Amino acid sequence: MVTHMKKFVFILAIACIASAAQAATRGEIARWEQEARNVTIIRDNWGIAHVYGKTDAEAVFGMEYAQAEDDFNRVETNYINAMGRLAEAEGESQIYLDLRMKLFIDPVTLRKQYAESPAWLRTLMNAFADGLNFYLYKHPEVKPRVIKHFEPWMALSFTEGSIGGDIERVNLNQLAAFYGHQPMPQEAGIDEDDSETAEPSGSNGVAIAPSNTIDHHALLLINPHTTFYFRSELQMVSDEGLDAYGAVTWGQFFIYQGFNPHCGWMHTSSGVDAVDEFLEAVEKKDNRYYYKYGNEERPVTTKEITVPYMTDRGMAEKKFTVYYTLHGPVIGERDGKWVTISLMQEPIKALIQSYTRTKATNFKSFLQTMELRADSSNNTIFADADGDIAYYQANFIPRRDSRFDYTKLVDGSNPATAWHGLLTLGETPHLLNPKSGYVYNSNDAPWNAAGPGTLKKSDFPAYVEKGGESARGLHAIRVLNNKHDFTLDTLLSSVAFDSYLPWFARTMPGLINAWDQDSNSDLLKAKLADQIATLRTWDYRWGVDSIPTSLAVFWGTDLMRRFGRDARNAEMTPYDYVASKVAPEQLLESLAAASDRLTSDFGTWKTPWGNINRFQRLDDDIESHFDDSKPSIPVMFTSSLWGSLASFGARPYPNTKKWYGTSGNSFVAAVEFGKTIRARAVTAGGESGNPASPHFDDEAERYATGNLREVYFYRSQLKGHTERTYHPGE
Repeated sequence: MVTHMKKFVFILAIACIASAAQAATRGEIARWEQEARNVTIIRDNWGIAHVYGKTDAEAVFGMEYAQAEDDFNRVETNYINAMGRLAEAEGESQIYLDLRMKLFIDPVTLRKQYAESPAWLRTLMNAFADGLNFYLYKHPEVKPRVIKHFEPWMALSFTEGSIGGDIERVNLNQLAAFYGHQPMPQEAGIDEDDSETAEPSGSNGVAIAPSNTIDHHALLLINPHTTFYFRSELQMVSDEGLDAYGAVTWGQFFIYQGFNPHCGWMHTSSGVDAVDEFLEAVEKKDNRYYYKYGNEERPVTTKEITVPYMTDRGMAEKKFTVYYTLHGPVIGERDGKWVTISLMQEPIKALIQSYTRTKATNFKSFLQTMELRADSSNNTIFADADGDIAYYQANFIPRRDSRFDYTKLVDGSNPATAWHGLLTLGETPHLLNPKSGYVYNSNDAPWNAAGPGTLKKSDFPAYVEKGGESARGLHAIRVLNNKHDFTLDTLLSSVAFDSYLPWFARTMPGLINAWDQDSNSDLLKAKLADQIATLRTWDYRWGVDSIPTSLAVFWGTDLMRRFGRDARNAEMTPYDYVASKVAPEQLLESLAAASDRLTSDFGTWKTPWGNINRFQRLDDDIESHFDDSKPSIPVMFTSSLWGSLASFGARPYPNTKKWYGTSGNSFVAAVEFGKTIRARAVTAGGESGNPASPHFDDEAERYATGNLREVYFYRSQLKGHTERTYHPGE
């Protein structure tokens, strides 16, 4: 019986592959199989794919196949989103999200740009599509939601690797009101009550010069803060000079944040103003729209966009007539004028820059890739084996007339408001080998990037940075300044996972003083006596066993809900606003509310932080689910909102009391550039998206405790640490 069953399963598998083969031509299958024979994938004992090919294209083929093995759903979802096809999978509610993407992403245009791309880049895009299509051919049991066949030009729809690209700045409510004459639900899934306590987006990047390290080797900290499971971790190697390791945004064919034998690169979200909105004076004449530009009346460009969407009865579609001026697409209306938006649209340059940086051999060659100026949303932190460290503020900064405030809507009819090319790299805030021996960015302004006052704000146009100092920035300077004995280990222990919380160091003395001075509320003072005694001796450091951390975080969360918007309106940092503007009685009332919330949810306000702050991975859904009755593990670090460099964005859910993280530290790597590379890394949860895989959550304990594993960068290091060696399709 068992033999017959095995035979039946084998025949069924052959039938499924034969069925899939009908969708692919014999020529395609032969090409895929030849590419697969030239690729070797070694999975280490953490499930990380190390992909080896003779050519760069073969390495791309293999790494796409490996990513699909690990989490095809996330690969496909990224391209569904990038091409504006989410409504095809999820229905009518996503129509305007798709319309937003389709205003910028046009398959007809991308096909043309693919044809115009350099031959070497087309070869890589072909390999990208081949690797994913070969995976689908070999796995007929996998049912794509939308994209049943990948085409090479699709790589141009998703070129840069960041989470939350420039297009997502277009307000969906305004878009729906203009093109659909209807309101839309609030964006981003954040309730109004929680908006002030939402996890800050962004990342940490640090480079340490040899002068500040014991072994006189440059060090690099790579610490992106994104939603969990947003990127794969892998290595891609070829005989054509490619040898890059790091984090890959699912489905892309380049290492987005990582390193090679010569240098490393880290991107942090920038506060640069690289996206502008314009008010257009539009008039309708003879059934056609015109907009004013200087003394001219120019015709508005029109275009029809069709958005297919899924219904219970099958596919339907909604058609839109959309409008463009020289500034870009119309995205809304304000006071009788149309609103247009200008942002970077350079997919070929962006893809070339994203890929070629991975093959840089030193600072000079890395800088050459940056001269393309096609990375619109990121600051860059760099380190190399020659001992160079560098910081560059953004990479795509339009040149503007400084008379106008581009943080607000500007007059599109005035030619003086138009962009006038781009700033050169030399005109942007940047640092190379500063005297301090370090550079950092934590999504704050660049003026203190190598220590206090290293760059002068007055030397640059206002639009190169819209933000100010973050609590993490204060923390970074504290742990980096005047330190000269760094090692790979201490870069992790005393920087990446330093437990200090500067938000509370700034605000807590005011709370203690409020209790000491308060004479108006004996009842409130008596109620908080034990809490104040606990906080009075706290060193402002998190820890799984720390009761003060729990009390402080609940207090800070309550304060942010009460006063966060007021701080924003006052253009002050929340910690400065709380420390200087909130009345003593209000500080105490907030602590009382925090104590009550802790007692209500956990039985006592004396609850250790690790009992509250938890990591749990139950499934691989894009929207995570949590359950207090199922296993989870304590996480020692907090939200970066409080200035923690290690970030764990956690909150309770409608069905939970415990707080579960969904964003923050998603990949952490520390790299030493000596004669050989030494590196350690950890990925949130694990490499695989399959709950049945041992690599679904095998890194969770290391992640939660900051205990990074060794990176097997050299093939020789994989000996004794290899789980499987195979060719794609085997």
